[in-house]
Formats: sequence, structure tokens, C-alpha cells
Amino acid sequence: MKKGIILYFLLLLIAGLGRSQTQPSGCRFANPDVALTEKQAELIFEHLSVFPEHTQLSIAFINEGKVHFSGVIYENDTILFVNNRQSVFEIGSVSKVFTASILASLAVEGKVCIDDSINDYLDIPFKDSIRFTFKQLANHTSGLPRMPSNFNAGLPFNPANPYQNYGPDLLTDYLTKHLELAYKPGERSEYSNLGAGLLAFALARMSQSNYQELLNKYLLSKYGMANTTTNRSNIASKLVKGLDQNGKETSNWDFSVLVGAGGILSTTEDLAKFAVAQFDDSNQELKLTRMKTFQVDERLTMGLGWHIVKSSVDNELYCHNGGTGGYSSSMALDVINSSGIIVLSNVSAFHPQSAKIEQLCFSLVRTLEAKLKQ
Repeated sequence: MKKGIILYFLLLLIAGLGRSQTQPSGCRFANPDVALTEKQAELIFEHLSVFPEHTQLSIAFINEGKVHFSGVIYENDTILFVNNRQSVFEIGSVSKVFTASILASLAVEGKVCIDDSINDYLDIPFKDSIRFTFKQLANHTSGLPRMPSNFNAGLPFNPANPYQNYGPDLLTDYLTKHLELAYKPGERSEYSNLGAGLLAFALARMSQSNYQELLNKYLLSKYGMANTTTNRSNIASKLVKGLDQNGKETSNWDFSVLVGAGGILSTTEDLAKFAVAQFDDSNQELKLTRMKTFQVDERLTMGLGWHIVKSSVDNELYCHNGGTGGYSSSMALDVINSSGIIVLSNVSAFHPQSAKIEQLCFSLVRTLEAKLKQ
């Protein structure tokens, strides 16, 4: 039933649904998005078709600096276009780009050098006198594991909200008693939620502030991102309910001390503002995050927070994705051509097809690149 409705709706759209005022029996829709190309509509519905009812996608298309939004939701065997540019989703690890941007902001102000050791800014005796830099935390070359070995020690441990009770005391306990590196700092790049969380922790400590205050001061107020926050109560009325891998509503995640690794909630409208700001080199802190800091392989380079990958138009894309128990997200920007795609969803990172959110993002990027080749 679901596949048939999607195909029927798509055929109507391609045939010029936006010019028709008649709603055919058996297919409801709202505000059909005639700004989408046929290929973009095909891609959205193709990727949406594998997910359960109440799945919602909010997408920002950025083309030569101009932004267009499109939203879809699947309800009652029907695909509906919705205006959800101001609807709030957890963005998961896309938060790491913001954490790196705070570091860059402090560096531009001269308050820190990205090559400084974080040990010099924290009154914590690291186990075995292990040292690594702010840059190594931001580009995942610190040698830290993906998660701290005492992560489950935060009691009560709740798999549906796993970060909630991992607080500063446990992080300090890990750094002083259990810290072990998988490789020598700077040797290679391996993804670490712990590293990004520790980066945010160190920046807040040295600034005698907290992560939300740093976000507000350096990024959210500067770029007018009114619906972006780590405090869920601030946006409760706009929050899209997250779904678990079975399509049931699930709890949100509270990141406590590791908030810088994945604790931000935002909208496509706000993230589009952040994206467009990347195209203006006068925003020195954002330009600094896009500096290449470590070559992973022929196709992938690390910036500060960003993954930099080669695109199909012999260009580079600045990318990051994210996932939590109830949400998946992806962001890819072509700074040279002032274009990009942002996809937010309430698809669980644990859904077996969650990778389709990132695949959709890159597939939509290719539709923008195709226009550049014309």
C-alpha cells in the first residue's frame, strides 16, 4: 500500500500537480512543492519509502546562496508536503561542527591556539601524563577511543537516553584513572565522541562558562539561529517527536558533559543560516574550521569538525552527519559554488535503513552539481 501511494503521488507531482486544484480520491497532500525538480522528488520519495509512518523529513536546498525549503511527512498511507523549516530535530553529531566553531572563535580572539595542549587549560592530572591538542580533538586525531571505558558507570544507565548520567565526575575519573589511547596523537584520524565531548568540556572550563552560553555568544546570536539550543524546554512546542527503529515514539537524548559531541537541537532554517555564513570569508572562525588539518586518504581530509570529501564536479564538500536514538541528519556544503543540502529527520540512527538519510543528502547534492555541469 505504501509503495503504491508514493508512486501515485510522484506521478501526480511530475504531471504538474502544483497547477491542479483537484485532490484525487485516495491521495491526500498539502502544499505540493513545485520548486522541486522531478529528480529531486523521485529521490525524496524513494528514500522515504523504507521508513515507518510518522517519519518526517525537513530539507534545505542551497543553490548559489539562495535557500529553498521542502518538508515531507508520511501519515495514514499518504505522503504530505509540510512547512517544517522551523520544526526542531536533534542533529546529533552535526553538533561537532559547532563545537569546533567555538574553538575557532576563541582562537580568532587570541584566547587559545588550536595547537595548544588542552592539559594546560584543565586542572586535571591526566593518566600517564598523556597530552593532546585542541586541534587533535577537533579533527579526531587525539588517539582517544570512540567512547570512554566507564561510559556505562553513570547510574541509572538508560539505553534509551544513554548519555544522561555521564557527568563531569565520571569524565574526570576516566581522564585520571582509565585514560588509554588507541594510537599516538596526530598519527591517524579515528572518530571519537569522547574527543568532541572533551573539547567542549575544556572550552567551557577555560572560559568559565557553559556550552550553551558559548554557543549563544559565538554562533547563535551572530547568525540569528533562534531555534537552536541544547535546552529542549526552550523549543518544546516545535519539537518533532523522535522515532525508534520500530517507528514508535522514543525519548530524547540528554548529553550532560559530552554535550559537544551531539547535544544540539536545531531546524533546517537555522542550519541554512549557518551554512550560508560559510560562504562569507569575513566570518573568520568559520573559515578556520574549513582549514585542512589532516589527510585521511585520497578522498577524505579532516578540517576542524568538518569532513572534507571530493565531489563529482572536481570540487570539495564540507560534510557531517548525525544520529541519535530518534533522529538522523546530514549536511553537505559546496563552499566554492555557495550550494549545499541539509536533511533533518526523525529516523532513528538504529533503524536498519538509517544510512539512507545521508545517501539522500548526497544524492540531492548531485542534482545541484548536475546544474553546474550544464
